Amino acid sequence: MNFPSEKELTRIRKKTAKMEPSRPLPKNASKAETIKYKLCEKFVEYLLDHKTTQVQLAKKLKVDPSRVNEIVKYRIELFTVDKLMELAERLKIEFDVKVA
Repeated sequence: MNFPSEKELTRIRKKTAKMEPSRPLPKNASKAETIKYKLCEKFVEYLLDHKTTQVQLAKKLKVDPSRVNEIVKYRIELFTVDKLMELAERLKIEFDVKVA
């Protein structure tokens, strides 16, 4: 199985950058929901930047692949802020949490 070329990946990234996530953040979202949503975005960015699959990421995180799928599908109701932060820290994902 061949991995897509860099040109193809660039095309896909441009296309997906314009797309709305399958589960947009509600307008009346709480601060915790907003933080969880932004952390999910970081995982999607990680997958794209590291050219990895959800299965490979799940192995790296030592979680079931279905959990990674829930994250990248923005199923924020299934996670706590703490759990998403713990997983992000395992990958050394840079993020700032701002509560205003």
